[in-house]
Amino acid sequence: MTTTTTTALPVDLTTGTWTVDGSHTEASFTVRHAGISKVRGSIAVTEGTITVGDDLASTSVVVTLDPSTVSTGDANRDGHLKSGDFFDVEAFGAWTFASTEVRASGDAFVIVGDLTIHGVTKQVELATEFNGTAVDPFGNQRAGFEASVTISRKEFGLVWNAALEAGGVLVADKVVIGLDVSAIKQA
Repeated sequence: MTTTTTTALPVDLTTGTWTVDGSHTEASFTVRHAGISKVRGSIAVTEGTITVGDDLASTSVVVTLDPSTVSTGDANRDGHLKSGDFFDVEAFGAWTFASTEVRASGDAFVIVGDLTIHGVTKQVELATEFNGTAVDPFGNQRAGFEASVTISRKEFGLVWNAALEAGGVLVADKVVIGLDVSAIKQA
């Protein structure tokens, strides 16, 4: 992609509504465990709309995630994450992100918006790359994006932890969230 101005859209990203394809989109997270390793997991993106306007100022993103789908490759850990110690999926259902600003940043974008996790809303800035467009074998025009942000889980009310014998804590505060998005242009 060529360098953009503060308001320009990529040439091959046409205006209109793009629906996030949940079966080809992933929200992942990484958090340090016991200070020595990382735990990785994913959460399903259940809905999403990217509305591409004539410029970045009129472009917006709204996405919904389902924390009850958390998957780390360990059923016991997944159950603990769904419990009241962490996500409390029975009390706090969907997580949401709604953009408030989209701006260029060199060859990439920053999508600023309100992220709601565990009933707490905080403004975050997603560093975002546009990966281009393609027509799939079914005739759908697709656009691809990658985005990431680092959050403090404590700021979202996710405070459970356990002290380690040698010092430190079991679960780090900083969590890296990554998104790999495929969106389909609507007619």
